[in-house]
Amino acid sequence: MNTDRAIAAFSALAHPHRLNVFRALVRAAPGKVSAGELARKVGAPPSTLSAHLAQLQRSGLIRATRERQSILYSLDEEGARRLIAYLVDDCCGGHPEICGMAAAREDAATTA
Repeated sequence: MNTDRAIAAFSALAHPHRLNVFRALVRAAPGKVSAGELARKVGAPPSTLSAHLAQLQRSGLIRATRERQSILYSLDEEGARRLIAYLVDDCCGGHPEICGMAAAREDAATTA
């Protein structure tokens, strides 16, 4: 993940509703959740949630899938792993195994 993509992902997470949506989808993974259910879970008005979902989707952290007449949202596991790997890449002087971060880095590398 390059710096621009990481900044976009961090910007997307820098709002309470978007962060809560992301966390709800992390908990639901690998399942899918409707926008209405996400709105209830995070306490966001449905009228504003679509803009939040769009920003999370553009940042590569979540996916939208149409199933019949519904749009369901899920975690983009690869995008989340890449963001985590970006955070820990330089951990402990480039030796993330020292601080227990090697697994996150390896997971991201295998999905890149």
